[in-house]
Parts: sequence; C-alpha cells; structure tokens
Amino acid sequence: MARRRTHRISTITLNTGRGARATNHPYPARTPVLALDFGALSVLVTTSAGDQVTGSDLAFARRLAREADQFARSVERSFHGLPNGQGVAA
Repeated sequence: MARRRTHRISTITLNTGRGARATNHPYPARTPVLALDFGALSVLVTTSAGDQVTGSDLAFARRLAREADQFARSVERSFHGLPNGQGVAA
C-alpha cells in the first residue's frame, strides 16, 4: 500500500465497549460490506464499486485483516483477567 500523500486534518476516535461490534455482510449480488458499530454510530467499509472488486480493494482488505489481527494480539497482551471477570491494563 502506498503511503498517505495528504496530511491528516482530523481524527475520529471510536472506543470499543458494550455496544461495539464488527460484522461482515456478504451479499450474493454485490460486494461485501464490513459494518463497525459503536453504539449509535456505524461505519460501513465497502469496496470502491458495489459490483466489482479491484486489486486495490483486495490489498486494502488484506491489510485491514493484518492490522485487526495485530490489534487483537496487542489487546490480549495488555489484558490480565482477574477472578471477578474484570481486567486491568498491563
């Protein structure tokens, strides 16, 4: 993937918690949609066109999967379970 060519002008932080979900929606007649739900806010990740998949779309999906896997591993390493079912950051 190419490096970002423009400067970031804003950042939106979406915190995980009780209402957070990630759901893949495969469709037989169009490309899939990844829904990231954070309570009252939803982010939909789609391909560049609803009826086809490009090489760039595939590269992004693979990169997203790698980064999500690394995020999950980092969260697991940072979490220590306690007997009461709660946890603390390392």
